[in-house]
Amino acid sequence: MVGIPSVSAQATRPSPPAAPAAPAPAPAPVKLDTVTAQRGDIRDTVAANGKLQLHKWADVYPQIGGQVKDVLAAIGDTVKADQPLIEITPTQQPTKAESNRAQMARLQADLADQRAQLDFAELQFKRQTQLKAQNATREEAFESARMSASSASARVDAITAQIRELEATLKIDEDARQKTMVKAPMAGTVVSLAARPGQMVTAAQPAAPLLRIADLSDMTVAARVAENDVTRLRPGMDASFTTPGYPGKHWSGKLRQVIPIPADGTGDQGKQAFYIVLFEVKNPNHALMSGMSAQVQFVVEQAKNALLLPAKVLGAPDDDGLYDVNVVDNARQISPRKLKVGVRAGQQAQIVAGLEEGDKVLVGPVPKGLALPAAPNAGARPPVASAHEAHQ
Repeated sequence: MVGIPSVSAQATRPSPPAAPAAPAPAPAPVKLDTVTAQRGDIRDTVAANGKLQLHKWADVYPQIGGQVKDVLAAIGDTVKADQPLIEITPTQQPTKAESNRAQMARLQADLADQRAQLDFAELQFKRQTQLKAQNATREEAFESARMSASSASARVDAITAQIRELEATLKIDEDARQKTMVKAPMAGTVVSLAARPGQMVTAAQPAAPLLRIADLSDMTVAARVAENDVTRLRPGMDASFTTPGYPGKHWSGKLRQVIPIPADGTGDQGKQAFYIVLFEVKNPNHALMSGMSAQVQFVVEQAKNALLLPAKVLGAPDDDGLYDVNVVDNARQISPRKLKVGVRAGQQAQIVAGLEEGDKVLVGPVPKGLALPAAPNAGARPPVASAHEAHQ
């Protein structure tokens, strides 16, 4: 019997299910570099170096020739107007003035005598006139009385003229006497003194002032400003300065004048010109002194509590003077804005319209993969809204 081969049956096991594929890792969010609009103060300034100098002063010169007899003030003294400062012994001896006064006394005595004689002559002439009317006198006696009265009147007029002439001479003598005492032309402080006892002085061509008096309650700052900055300055602008002698202390004033010629003459060709700009500062305690150096700041523009952005995010303006930026909101959505800029100073700029405080502005271009929202109308430019309008 033919055997039938046996078939070995093997149990078929089901294959295990395939493991699910691991999810792909989420892409890392694109890092956005932003700056935040914040409020603060901003000032656009012009810097310059300068020197302090006297604002009001007066030089005193001799008004009469002679020798300095005494000096009644010293450098640093505070003096009042018309206070005697220097006494001068005149070259012309005072004996001439004494002689003129003695002559005046003699003339006045002569005048009194001649007036008495004139009174007597006029009385005689009056009497002769009455007698003549009565035909009780001779013609010779009448004429003699008339001539005597006329002559006495003439002598009185001559002496009066001499007295007037001598009075003018005495006035000159008195003026010269007063000029021997040099007085302060103004109240202030003696800041220089060149007079000494025994010194010979002349009024014709004085070599130098005897002394200088200055009012130190105000000082002038003379700043040297470069030609590319001086065109931005105008009278009335705020100005301030510091000086090394008082670290950390500031003084302020108002720009008074720009001297319209270069400080160093015409200057060499190719070199930058500098101009002197002047302003005054109060100095009630006389802390500031002439010759001190000053580091000056002229305020061209300023704004307080202004909305500020770093100037680096603005780029170049468009034809309308507006700046294109991109604003990132809390949901990382990017929207374009157009900004109006006010004061610019250093690394900051004032935003007049287009942003609110706290808005985040993207630095640089929009990263790849992040698209800006489409504008409602193709080619339309987003309007510039002021901060107040945006808030409403």
